[in-house]
Amino acid sequence: MTAIFRDIVMPWLCLVGLCGLIFWQSSGPLPPATPSLPGLDKLAHVVVYALLAWLAARAFATLSRKTQTGWLPWAAAVFAVLYGLSDEVHQSFVPGRSADVWDLVADTVGAAGGALLYRLRTPLRGRG
Repeated sequence: MTAIFRDIVMPWLCLVGLCGLIFWQSSGPLPPATPSLPGLDKLAHVVVYALLAWLAARAFATLSRKTQTGWLPWAAAVFAVLYGLSDEVHQSFVPGRSADVWDLVADTVGAAGGALLYRLRTPLRGRG
């Protein structure tokens, strides 16, 4: 695997892939009800949107060395929250689905957590 593919293309492919997976999953009817723990769906939202923010930060970091600043993970978190909002709007048009403000809250918590983890695990280059 070349360095360009690994360092530049892969972060974007991972980000676009997860966005596509989220869109695909929310395009169909809800899965049949199965016994589960209360709040498990919100936990899934938190985990998926934490990963989305992390992947967005990795992808955004490939744009320029100047983007390796303290604000970059938070820009990725904003991206993830806006994607979550667009997903809730999208679900409102899918038969059998509906928009849920609590899903968006869980998305926001996950996005902030993913951004924070990225920020703590990635050294700063430059000022932001």
